[in-house]
Amino acid sequence: MKRIRTSILAVVIIHIGFFAAAENSAISSGGNLLEVQAVVVDGKPAPITGGKVDLGLFPKTISFNFGPPASTGRAPIRLRYRMDGYDNAWQQVGGEMNLTVRFYNDAGDQVNQSIFTVSGDSPGWNGSLKTSLLTHRRETVVVPPLASRIFIVISSAGGPATVGIYVIDNLVVSRVHSDGAPEILLRSPFDSTQREYQDNYQPEGWIHDGTHPSMAKIVEVGKDPATTAFAILDNDPFSHAEWHNIMEFAPKVAPGDHLVVEWNEMYSIGMGGDGVAYYSSLPSGSFQFHIQETTAMGVPTGVESQLAVMVPKPFWKKPWFSGAIGLIVVLIIMAIGRYIVWQRTKQEMLHLRNQRALEQERLRIAHDIHDDLGARVTQISLLSAMAHSNQSLPEKARSDFNQISQMSRDLISALYETVWAVNPENDNLDALGSYLCQMLNQLCEQSQLGCRLDIQDLPKDIQVSSQIRHNITLAVKESLNNAIKHAKATEVVVRIIFKKMLLDISIQDNGCGFKPADHVAGNGLKNIKLRLEGIGGSSFIESEPGRGTTVYLRLLIKPAVIEK
Repeated sequence: MKRIRTSILAVVIIHIGFFAAAENSAISSGGNLLEVQAVVVDGKPAPITGGKVDLGLFPKTISFNFGPPASTGRAPIRLRYRMDGYDNAWQQVGGEMNLTVRFYNDAGDQVNQSIFTVSGDSPGWNGSLKTSLLTHRRETVVVPPLASRIFIVISSAGGPATVGIYVIDNLVVSRVHSDGAPEILLRSPFDSTQREYQDNYQPEGWIHDGTHPSMAKIVEVGKDPATTAFAILDNDPFSHAEWHNIMEFAPKVAPGDHLVVEWNEMYSIGMGGDGVAYYSSLPSGSFQFHIQETTAMGVPTGVESQLAVMVPKPFWKKPWFSGAIGLIVVLIIMAIGRYIVWQRTKQEMLHLRNQRALEQERLRIAHDIHDDLGARVTQISLLSAMAHSNQSLPEKARSDFNQISQMSRDLISALYETVWAVNPENDNLDALGSYLCQMLNQLCEQSQLGCRLDIQDLPKDIQVSSQIRHNITLAVKESLNNAIKHAKATEVVVRIIFKKMLLDISIQDNGCGFKPADHVAGNGLKNIKLRLEGIGGSSFIESEPGRGTTVYLRLLIKPAVIEK
């Protein structure tokens, strides 16, 4: 093609107004001219009612078919879609354009080709040729056998409904020699000194072609400075356009040559006509499926539509289910609690029955000892006393009967102590205090030892076991016997205090005393300590030579002890 003289070539550039006119020509003048025509879920159609569609539980594959209603008789320039609440950006409906390197032989037959496709929006695209960024691309190809020439084709024939814009700037094809030096075979034909081109201008060695050649444009991109580039502005879903070099200017190559193809590009590509959007495994929730018409360059025309999409929650994710589960858990916990209480009550009742049976048995034993053994031993004591007073018996026999009578009285005293300890009616602090007073008075009176008792009123409702009563009684008795036998005391002071569940007993004498550190404890002191430790209490002794001795007995009445 001959080059036009400079005076003729000073023509108007294709500026942004050209594209605005192309965009405005696609904007619908009517109302809402788009609709979702059908929704298919897992191979079955889902009914659309009142602008809503329910996809059902756990939809696996979902397709939305959309486009203009059949009654409008129009095809949108370009469509895009977005699922609000799921998609982060608009999704394009297919479509692709390409730059192709074709190889021909000497007869003009095509022997092979390498296709480099683009789709969607380029990384720097913002809808404007002036401000969108170009992206550099570099591809390497090897010349196939029988090839002798190469053609570069920039085309929108990536699909019959492809629409959009594809810009190629600074195209360079180089052959790389074995020494690494590049040889430029083909480059963009635009002269940097030229600023304007006619709309139908075809650079030398290039031609616009296709079923709709006028969509192959020469555009100016960027600013400060702007550059001239090839472009395909495809706004016809039923046609395509392309740029390619012509055979006369096609570079010669040889099989095996390594070629490097480099260019800068920007693009925004989609599809016109009806569209289909595919989704898989949408989560439960409410969404809005939007469809929107745009110009060939991706600028919205104002024609759009939307459909409310529902994916119901499974019953176990609904609020009432959580409440029901919470209620069931509470009921289960309450049932478990009631069962535990019932089991404990059952065990307590069993324990009480056993305790009652034990107390009945203790009471029976106490009555038997008192009524049977006590009466028999008393009879023995009376007979022994009568024999002792019989003057007709020898002195030796009378002495033996006197000894038998004394032993019988001691046995009666021991039996009554046992009866008191066994009788369950005495399992309280008040009975313990009364018995200790009676025992102390009796022992001190027999030994002619002065005795002072300082005993508080002890509660009758505080229960203590027979084991505790028995051990405390013997410990007090042992302490008093030590004062009578070893301390040479003339007076004993006994104090019993019960405060905050602590039973505190002290036995103080005014005897000779001793040094506890130098004293080797006898069986009496050891027994006192063991008896108190056996019931969870403690004992200790304070004494100084010449200042008497005090024995302390302490016991915490625990609830477990109270309940026996």
